[in-house]
Amino acid sequence: MLTTTLVAFNRALDRESLGKLLLRLTVGGLMLFHGMHKLLDGVDGIAAMLAARGLPEFIAYGTLAGEVIAPVLVILGILTRPAALVIAFTMVVAWLMVGMDKTWMLDKTGAWAIENIVYFFTGALAVAFCGAGRYSVARHPAWQ
Repeated sequence: MLTTTLVAFNRALDRESLGKLLLRLTVGGLMLFHGMHKLLDGVDGIAAMLAARGLPEFIAYGTLAGEVIAPVLVILGILTRPAALVIAFTMVVAWLMVGMDKTWMLDKTGAWAIENIVYFFTGALAVAFCGAGRYSVARHPAWQ
């Protein structure tokens, strides 16, 4: 009886494409908030951090690719895998720029100080490995 119930439960929740959609909406949607902030307020803070490290300030506009364009593509399910890898790369850069010194620290609430960076990085990798799924604006698999 327990086995039958568990099999029925597992079948009821076996919605792989819905899970992929939820993952895409979460990773892309939450990252898009970061990107919208930079679209509205500018990338001057990022540019200043780059300049302080001796890097060209124009690189700061790359955050718009990783925090606006790529998340929109992930949400829509268009070029999902490459877009997710762009988000993951953006998180590596974010860790190098602002998170390296916090890697082994907790924040004031007891959370891992870089958990947002790690969440977006691993979430983006999960999207890259899983792909868009059935619920995608792109119909042809090459564009998903």
